[in-house]
Amino acid sequence: MNRLWVRFSLVFIAAILIMSLSSMIASLLVPRPEIKLGHELHEALQSLPADTWQQLREIARREIRTALSTFLVVSSIISLSLGIWFSRGLTAPLGELEAAAGAIEAQDLSYRVPVRGSRELKAVATAFNQMAEQLEQAETLRRNLLADVAHELRGPLHLLQGNLQAILDDVYPLNKEEIARLFDQTCHLTRLVNDLHELAQAEAHRVSLYKQATDPATLVKETADLFRPEAEANGITLRVELLGALPALEIDAARIRQVVHNLFANALRHTPPGGSITVTMEQRQVYLCICVQDSGEGIEHEHLAFVFDRFYRTDSSRSRERGGSGLGLAIVKAIVEAHDGQVSVASPGIGEGSTFTVRLPL
Repeated sequence: MNRLWVRFSLVFIAAILIMSLSSMIASLLVPRPEIKLGHELHEALQSLPADTWQQLREIARREIRTALSTFLVVSSIISLSLGIWFSRGLTAPLGELEAAAGAIEAQDLSYRVPVRGSRELKAVATAFNQMAEQLEQAETLRRNLLADVAHELRGPLHLLQGNLQAILDDVYPLNKEEIARLFDQTCHLTRLVNDLHELAQAEAHRVSLYKQATDPATLVKETADLFRPEAEANGITLRVELLGALPALEIDAARIRQVVHNLFANALRHTPPGGSITVTMEQRQVYLCICVQDSGEGIEHEHLAFVFDRFYRTDSSRSRERGGSGLGLAIVKAIVEAHDGQVSVASPGIGEGSTFTVRLPL
């Protein structure tokens, strides 16, 4: 009796029976106009004996009772059938939602609910399917992240374990050169863990932004000065160009400095000696655009859509041996989007350099 469709059926049946009985009672209580019989029929009835007239009245009562009973039985069967059909039609989508919730609880995140029924039930089913899709995407991202983290941590840990085992077995001497090699691996692990933490916070929209009025030109120039010695040592020309007056921005200066830092590091890593890196800044409508253009290795067209994915590497431009953790550009994208901005990349092709553009709203 706790099933919703049973309750609907009983309510439907009760409504039909009440309406039927009300009609019958009203027909009995409301006085009807006298039926005028024909002259011959009236005289024939008057001439009947009293016992015959009584028998006719009894027969009429029995027929009325039989008709009433038949009517009630047929009405009950019809109302029961209609009630079950109508109520099951109302509650079937709710049963499908219940089954879908059980499937989601059992980790079957691909389960979807058929969108049917009334407008309200369709809205609930659509919202449920959207929730299930978001859960499935989140679970896919979580699994990919775990696989990526395991893959990235395995390399440095194996190197550390192998080198330490070689030192214990007296294969390598414990000198400063070997210690420095081990120290480099620990630095790589530390950088990887820190980048993972930053990326996880940004993707979960849990980054605390301390926005204040900041001069973007000063911020970019100061960051460029940090990379200028490395650029000069590799024979790379590093320029910062301001295209017009730039307004102050309400931004988290530390986070945007990290964005510019990652873009500079990425450009230096992929620009060969004798190349150039040019940073231009200008106001375009309601955005401040920061473009970092290098004359480096470039990116093939089919890889452009995946450049900002974490741990994504091409064969030539994003190898671990080149010092990148594979998270720098993913962090750039997450921080810029946390500022309601946009980031994009363009490249004519291999060997023709690339341009990263950050758009921050004014």
